[in-house]
Amino acid sequence: MATILVIDDQESIRALLRDALEGDGHEVLEAANGRLGLELYRKRSADLIITDILMPEMNGLELMLELTRSFLNVKVIVMTGDLAGMGRLDKAKLLGACQTFQKPFDMKELLRAVRYNLAH
Repeated sequence: MATILVIDDQESIRALLRDALEGDGHEVLEAANGRLGLELYRKRSADLIITDILMPEMNGLELMLELTRSFLNVKVIVMTGDLAGMGRLDKAKLLGACQTFQKPFDMKELLRAVRYNLAH
């Protein structure tokens, strides 16, 4: 069982991911924005982070920058529902995202990505 930190400002997305990830046997931690997610990760590291890009206080790209500065082996999957999100997803990859997803995403594909990144 892995610990996965889900960071998204939409409660419905966090609940959807929590249910799917817990159903796959993982422990799930949650945060409503990048700042809270970073604070939580510093207190209790996770095996994998799944984060949105567009959030209040600290967006996902700012979060990625802080994570990669402070933690060498952090694994992050980034997602966005922004219609212009492809450019932001490309930036996330440059900042070290393992994989990226455009919302709405296929849950089976996301779970495959989670399993893959936890194994490698």
